[in-house]
Amino acid sequence: MNELNDIVHALSLLHDLEGVAFIRQLKVITERREFKPLATNPQILTTGGMSSEDYMAQLSVALQAVEHGYTVYILPNPQGIRTADFIFVRKGIYRMFDLKTIIGQNSVSNRLKESLGQTNRVLLNLRCDYNVRRLTSEVRHYFEMSNDVQEVLLFRGKKGISIKRNIALSRGFLQMMMNSFR
Repeated sequence: MNELNDIVHALSLLHDLEGVAFIRQLKVITERREFKPLATNPQILTTGGMSSEDYMAQLSVALQAVEHGYTVYILPNPQGIRTADFIFVRKGIYRMFDLKTIIGQNSVSNRLKESLGQTNRVLLNLRCDYNVRRLTSEVRHYFEMSNDVQEVLLFRGKKGISIKRNIALSRGFLQMMMNSFR
């Protein structure tokens, strides 16, 4: 088994794990020697998948995440297995995110649905103006569709907004989102 197959196997194990075992496996994955820091930014580590068609989008978001205090592991994107795009580490806390870049006015809901079953955390990279009320409604609906969903992280320009389940399902969610986008 080559090194890439080893890491793909380690990623595939995540689908059957929860809680502490899941976090432990994330840590095991990040400690693998296949991850090498970028010469230009040692807070971003990759397995060398720079030829992937998604790599430039992933790198752009990884640079934003570093600005928000994360160490970023860009995950390989193997054929035949649904995996997330990143592992973010900050203050010893490990989280795995699926990246969804939003470039159209009506795409958040569809892009969020694509993430179901990949990971319980999604990073929405907003590359366009999006109606805040509609965004709030679509994010809330995403949390309502699955009890497994834990977090949606929004990146818009230099802003990073973390939306946890309890916030998204609260009465004050729309007001919080409107304040965040001012």
